[in-house]
Amino acid sequence: MSEHAWQRSSFCGGGGNNCVQVTALANDGGVVLRESESPDVILSTNRAALHALIAKIKAE
Repeated sequence: MSEHAWQRSSFCGGGGNNCVQVTALANDGGVVLRESESPDVILSTNRAALHALIAKIKAE
């Protein structure tokens, strides 16, 4: 997955190893996330599910 253009969260202060990174998969519309401290551990989902999760978090 290192060949993808990972984007860091805007809440990632100073660029340390405490950042959420995300990239979109062009082939199937999927989205993958990882934590910069453990870049080999990757969570895969789709855009609709990620959008629903973010909306739920914002509503809390």
